[in-house]
Amino acid sequence: MGHKIITIGRQFGSGGHEIGDRLSKSLGIPLYDRNLVEMAADKMGLSEISVEEVDESVLNTFLSAYRYPDHVNSFTGYGLPLNDSTYLTQSSIIESLAKRGPCIIVGRCADYVLRQNSGCLNIFISASMEDRVKRIMDRYNLTEKEAATAIKRTDRRRKNYYETYTDQNWGSTDSHQLLINVSKLGMERTLGLIEYLYKQP
Repeated sequence: MGHKIITIGRQFGSGGHEIGDRLSKSLGIPLYDRNLVEMAADKMGLSEISVEEVDESVLNTFLSAYRYPDHVNSFTGYGLPLNDSTYLTQSSIIESLAKRGPCIIVGRCADYVLRQNSGCLNIFISASMEDRVKRIMDRYNLTEKEAATAIKRTDRRRKNYYETYTDQNWGSTDSHQLLINVSKLGMERTLGLIEYLYKQP
């Protein structure tokens, strides 16, 4: 393919999006994260809110796997539950973006979707609960208890989503070349390490 892709899996509040954003600026390549939700919504002819309800949170409720869109999806057709349709649509978009040129993709099972692409650097970002709680408290103006609850809930949803569609363990060495604990390594050294690896021939 001739170019490289960075995929970033992450625990909620670990700084995965910040890492992706800063790498995007320093390397001069596009970042795809929440905008994948918007792109999928547009391609499926659905509202962004509808798609976001199942984005990375399959099995959020008992009925989530059984929810069907109320009209034909022009991309995947009719008959697939909304979460399955969203996954297939986002996967198609991820594959197209990867073919287009170098980029950074956060979440959405990108490491699995692009598993046949030898030019991928697949990274999983984690951090201590203390650091994650502080980050989420600051970002969303939550109490410590609210932040801790949001972290546990979001991690559970991301884990369920990933493992449902990949049959791989979320955050495992089976799917990633590099697992980084930002609390141990530090943000600047984390960025420096990923950038160094990306630039290797």
